[in-house]
Amino acid sequence: MKKELRRLGLSVFVTFCLIFVYSGYASAEGYDALKGLKSVKAIFDVRVAAPKSAAIQLKLIHDTFKDKSLTAISKKPAFVVAFMGPAVKLISKSREGFSPEDQKLLDEIAGTVSAMAKSGIRVEICLFAAKLFGVDPGSVLPEVKQVGNGWISLIGYQAKGYSLVPAY
Repeated sequence: MKKELRRLGLSVFVTFCLIFVYSGYASAEGYDALKGLKSVKAIFDVRVAAPKSAAIQLKLIHDTFKDKSLTAISKKPAFVVAFMGPAVKLISKSREGFSPEDQKLLDEIAGTVSAMAKSGIRVEICLFAAKLFGVDPGSVLPEVKQVGNGWISLIGYQAKGYSLVPAY
C-alpha cells in the first residue's frame, strides 16, 4: 500500500510538472538557476520500475530537452538517460511477466526512447543491472547503448560537468 501511494504521489507530481510546463509558465526568464549558463548538460539516473511512472518521467525528460528555457541557452542541450536497477526491464523487447496494461506502457516507453534518441539524447543501460534482473542484452531496444556498469557512466558524466538528476 505504501509503495502504491508513493507511485501515485510521484505520478501526481510529474503530471503537475507537465501541466506547469505546458501552461506557458515556463520560460528562461522564470528560472534564476539558468542565468549565466552557456550550456546545459544532464544525466538522468532512471531506476523507476513501474511502467506508468517511467513512461511519464521519460516523456518529461524528452519535453525538458526540447523546452524553450533550455534551448535558449544551448541550441541542443546534452542529455543522457541511464537505465539502472529494476528500470532495465522496461527497455527490453521481452514483455514476459508484464500485464497487458503494462505492455501498452512498455510500447509507449519504447516509442519515447526512440524519439529521444532521434532528438540527440543518449540512452544507456547498465549491463550489471540487466544481468541481475534477468534482462538478455540481445533483447534491449536498439537505440540503447549498453555499458558494463552504469555507475561508471554516472561518475564519468559528472566529471565532465553533467548534472545528476535522479529518477527513482
